[in-house]
Parts: sequence; C-alpha cells; structure tokens
Amino acid sequence: METASHPSDFIPIIFQIIVALGFVVATLTATHFLGPARKTKDKLATFEAGVKVVGNARQPFSIKYFLVAILFVLFDVEVIFMYPWAVNFRELGWGGIIEMFIFMATLLLGFIYIMKKKVLDWN
Repeated sequence: METASHPSDFIPIIFQIIVALGFVVATLTATHFLGPARKTKDKLATFEAGVKVVGNARQPFSIKYFLVAILFVLFDVEVIFMYPWAVNFRELGWGGIIEMFIFMATLLLGFIYIMKKKVLDWN
C-alpha cells in the first residue's frame, strides 16, 4: 500500500533549511558589524601558511598530483557506498553479498588498471 506525500510532511525540512540559512546570515551579519575594521597594508597582503609570497603563483607542476587527488576522491567516495551495505547486510541476504562482491571486484579492476598504467609511480 503506497502512501502519498502531503505538503505538511515537508514542514520539518523547510524549517531546518530556514533555520540553517538564518544562522548563516545572522553570523555573517554579526561578524561584519561587530568585528574590527582596521585595514592595514599587512592585513591586506596575501598570506599563505607563514611563507612570504615570492614570484608568480602560476608555475606549472606535475599533473601526477592531480591524478592522485582525483583517484583518492574516487576511491574514497566508493568506499562510502559500503557503509549502508554493512549496516543492512543481514536484511540483504545472499543477493546483497553477491552484489557487494561484484562492487568490490569492480573497484579491484579499477585499481589494477591504475597500477598497470603506473599512475601512482612518481619516478
């Protein structure tokens, strides 16, 4: 038996969104008006982890950094899909176990492909 959604079912979600947006707006407004407004040359200068800025920041560097970062994000997001399975693996039964093995095999094939292409080899 299907139950239809009513607009009143979304009131808690809408209320939470309004409260979150209100908090953000109130915080930004309060810090703007309550914070100090002293602008000096040192405060307006670019600051990066205590290192003085020297030269142009647009220097080329190896693409391998980006590849490692993208692969980390890719495999990190894929691992997140294992948590719902771990919570519900008893209800999913053998079908869920087989699907998880297929999922893990797909991840393993992707990892083997990455290793064959030597994407993680920095030499």
